[in-house]
Amino acid sequence: MQIVRRLVVDLRARANAWSLSVDVAERIRAAAPAGWEVCFVEAPTVSDGDGGSAPSDEVLRAVRGAEAYFGFGISPTLFTVAQGLRWVHSASAGVGRLLFPEMLASSVILTNSAGVHAVPMAEYALGGIIFLLRSFDAARELQRARSWDKEAFVGRGSTIRELRDCHVLVLGAGGIGAAIAQRLSLLGSHCTGVRRRPELGAPEGFDIVVGPGEWEEFLPSTDVLVVSAPGTAQTETIVSASVLDRLPEDAIVVNVARGSLVDEQALADRIARGRLRGAVLDVFHEEPLPADSPLWGLSSVLLTPHVSAVSPRGFWERESALFIDNWHRYVEGREMLNVVDREAGY
Repeated sequence: MQIVRRLVVDLRARANAWSLSVDVAERIRAAAPAGWEVCFVEAPTVSDGDGGSAPSDEVLRAVRGAEAYFGFGISPTLFTVAQGLRWVHSASAGVGRLLFPEMLASSVILTNSAGVHAVPMAEYALGGIIFLLRSFDAARELQRARSWDKEAFVGRGSTIRELRDCHVLVLGAGGIGAAIAQRLSLLGSHCTGVRRRPELGAPEGFDIVVGPGEWEEFLPSTDVLVVSAPGTAQTETIVSASVLDRLPEDAIVVNVARGSLVDEQALADRIARGRLRGAVLDVFHEEPLPADSPLWGLSSVLLTPHVSAVSPRGFWERESALFIDNWHRYVEGREMLNVVDREAGY
């Protein structure tokens, strides 16, 4: 009797943009290697953050005896029930909540979706940077006031600049950071990247890439600081008050990584005092962002509720291609893509 190997797909997200569609489900089913069955969980799940939300009763039943699990992260509870798991693939890029003690102590292969979100997040960052470089924040306030006033654009206090005049420092020169640098460099910006292992070289779009101990010397000449590094113990509050104080007064800060990487209070204080030009923020220390956060009241801060990665069609095209490729690599014993480095935390 042939032993059937089981994949559990738990991707019916409550948010429509992240919920598995019928056509993608069929694509996964059709790609199943010989001897595999696919169990699609119909109970809703949560796709926010790093995933790993409380599991439904349906998925708890489905993972018993499963060899592979494909979801938005995985919770300790679900992991404990799924004793036969050998591979977990997360549709999220971040894995902070997935590195719980049981996972760290296991030999289960953990892969993530790093790079899958790079295109929409790069376009988000580009849009936000242009928003401030062209003083669209001032335009928005003038429109609300029904005021025809050119002073913010043509007066002494104007901060309008072209992208070609900007030096961009990107903290995290991985898939997302590289996609941002590619777009900015094509529009004339000069981009410096920061990565844990600079010996791996500079991805397309960067003039140079430096290591963790070298990037602060570039701060005084940085017009745009982009934060796109993984959230780990090593990157917590990497953009501190002292880092912000070394930036030029007209500098822009962009955070599409995790809220833990930036000192939000220090950032809000410096923007409120006119010490920095403004910020583009999609992630925060606490989400939802509390109503009493000073960031809400700053017109030169563009806030979004952790949605920079949203791109339903593009995401599922890239995500399904990555997963199916990895599935066949797993079955054939080949090197897999996006294997999480448990020690590094991403």
